[in-house]
Amino acid sequence: MHTLATIGYEGTIVPEFLETLTSARIELLVDVRAVAMSRRQGFAKSALAANLRTVDIDYLHLRRLGTPADGRAAARSGRHDEMRRIFLTHLATEEAQAELHTLADIIRTGRRVCILCFEADPAHCHRRLVANALNEMMALEVTDLRPSIED
Repeated sequence: MHTLATIGYEGTIVPEFLETLTSARIELLVDVRAVAMSRRQGFAKSALAANLRTVDIDYLHLRRLGTPADGRAAARSGRHDEMRRIFLTHLATEEAQAELHTLADIIRTGRRVCILCFEADPAHCHRRLVANALNEMMALEVTDLRPSIED
């Protein structure tokens, strides 16, 4: 059985985030945000990749596995069912399916992979839907990592 971890960075800071990944022995962080920018220091694409390099974790951005703008707006407004509907429609597109298959191929190599998005609660995040779609493609054990939250 293959493994996959998921993580959100909402409310955490880089040191705790990196500690969570290294404790789980993650080798590759796959960013599944449509837009890999963040107001949270250290979590925009370039800074995140640089921070990950300091702990020998590779970075890959698969933006087509991100939630479209209208889905992100629904999530921010707490309309999680609407976000899920929008994302699942998007996930069925050819572009998103191609990246989903790319991710599945990476997981099949046996690398310890973690998918990243912002939302702390995986139940309210599209990364759970990505993990579910991957689980339909292969036997997959999914672990939701939770870094410490900043006070």
